[in-house]
Amino acid sequence: EQDVELTAREWSILETLIKRPGHIVSKEQIEDRLYAFGHEVESNTVEVYISRLRKKLGKELIKTARGLGYRLET
Repeated sequence: EQDVELTAREWSILETLIKRPGHIVSKEQIEDRLYAFGHEVESNTVEVYISRLRKKLGKELIKTARGLGYRLET
């Protein structure tokens, strides 16, 4: 029960996952959200932000579905 500071991009990714709890969200869907910020997305950008979110929120919250995307545990 403590506040966690998230960047705009981290929040955007988390919000994308929150909207579909328990469902896989593809890397491409997440990249589409990041493109909304008007910058190019590097090939490993999603992985970097997912890693940062896991460090801030706990490793067990966001699961990787290899080759498919990411899922928010409910």
